[in-house]
Amino acid sequence: MIHTFEALGQKLALDVGSGALHQLDDIAFDALNPDPAERARLLSRYPADEASAIIVELDELRREGVIDVPDDYDASLLHEPGVVKAMCLHAAHDCNLRCRYCFAHDGTYSDPTRARMSVSVGKAALDWLIGKSGSRRALEADFFGGEPLLNLRAVKEIVAYGRQRERETGKRFSFTITTNAVGLTDDAIHFINAEMDNCVLSLDGRREVHDRMRPDAGGHGSYDRALESALKLVAARGEKSYYVRGTFTAYNLDFTNDALALADAGFEHISVEPVVASEDEPYALKQEHLPRILAEYDALAAAYIERRRQGRPFSFFHFNVDLENGPCLRKRLTGCGAGNEYVAVTPEGKLYPCHQFVGREGWEIGDATTGAFNSAMQRVFADNHVLSKPDCRACWAKYFCSGGCCANALSMNGRLDKPYELACAMQRKRLELALAIEAMDLNEHN
Repeated sequence: MIHTFEALGQKLALDVGSGALHQLDDIAFDALNPDPAERARLLSRYPADEASAIIVELDELRREGVIDVPDDYDASLLHEPGVVKAMCLHAAHDCNLRCRYCFAHDGTYSDPTRARMSVSVGKAALDWLIGKSGSRRALEADFFGGEPLLNLRAVKEIVAYGRQRERETGKRFSFTITTNAVGLTDDAIHFINAEMDNCVLSLDGRREVHDRMRPDAGGHGSYDRALESALKLVAARGEKSYYVRGTFTAYNLDFTNDALALADAGFEHISVEPVVASEDEPYALKQEHLPRILAEYDALAAAYIERRRQGRPFSFFHFNVDLENGPCLRKRLTGCGAGNEYVAVTPEGKLYPCHQFVGREGWEIGDATTGAFNSAMQRVFADNHVLSKPDCRACWAKYFCSGGCCANALSMNGRLDKPYELACAMQRKRLELALAIEAMDLNEHN
C-alpha cells in the first residue's frame, strides 16, 4: 500500500509496508495516484514519453521491492499475549479540580468515598507487576488520579519500595506522575524531579480556555496557580522528561493559539489533545467540526515551523515521528497494550485494562492484592490488534497509530475493535504533517 499526500508544500508518498517516505516531483506523484482513471487523466497533462518513462521506472521499483512493499503481516506473529510491563497506579480517586470534561467524573470514577491508595496496596501492585513481567527488566509505573498529589505521602513510600525491589530483583522502574499542578509544593517538586522519569502537567493553554473547563471545587479558575507551579517544576527539572498536556474542545477549535500560549509561557514540550465526549455535551467534538479541526492542524504546523525558523522552537507531541528508530513491529501492531501488557490499579487494588476502563462494569481484570488475573480477558485484548480490525487493515496509518484507543472505541462504538473514526481522521492528519516535517528535517541534514 502506498499513501500519497500533500503537506507543507511537499508531495510525498508513504510506503506502508516498509515505512519509507518518498519525496516526489509532480509527475511521479500523479503516476502513483491509486485511482486508475484519475491517474490516466493526470498523466495526460505530460508528454507521453515522460509519462511512459515514469511508469516503467515505478514498475521496476515495485519489482525490486523498493516501493509498494507487502504489508499483509500474519497475525500468528501475535499468537501469545505479552508479559505485563506497565501499570497505572490510581493514587487517589479524588481531585482538587472539577474539570468539566473529566472522563473520571471529577476524578472520583464515581466512587463516593473518594478513596486513596494505601501504601500496602501500592506495594502489592508493584510486586504483582514484577511477578507478571517475566524476564523483562524495564517496567513502567504511572501515578494517576484524580490528583495523585493528594496522596503524596503514599506515593513517596511506594516509590521507595520500588527502588528497594529494583535492588532485590534487578528490575528497573520508570516512574511517571500526571498532575494538574495546582497542589505542587516545593517538597513535591523536589520529589518529582528526583524520582519521576517523566512528568505530565495538565494545562489547557490560554487562561480563558483553561479556566472555562478546569475550575476548582469552588468554581474558581485554576490557571494562575497551575501555571506558576508547573513553570517552577520545569525550571528545576533540568534535562529530565516532561510535557504539558492540554485538551481542546468545541469551545476552542483555534487550539493553535493554546499550543502557542503554552510555548510563550515557557514550556518546550507540549501536547494538545482532542476531547472525547458524548455528542450530548456542548463541548464535544463532532463530525461537523472536522474540516475546521483539520485546517487548524495545518495552521499549527505552519506556526510550528515558523517558530523553529525564528529560533523559538517547541516540541509538539503529535509532530514527532522517527522513521529510522521507531517502535518494533509488535508495538506497531498492538499499540498501548491496554489489558494485555498494561493495566490500571484502583486504590483498593482492583485491576482494569487501563485507566479509562476503571469503574466500568464487567471490565475488572484482576486484583493486585490477591494476585488474581483474568487471562481470558487478557487474551481478548491481545487479540484486539491492527490485523484483527477490518477498518485498520485498510488504513495507511495503521502502523503508526496501532489501532487507536480501545477505551474510546468502546465508548463511542460499543466495541473494542471498531475505532472511533473522528479520532482516526485527526490522527491521519497529524501524521501527514509529522511526516512532512520529518521530510523537511531530512532535507536540511542531507
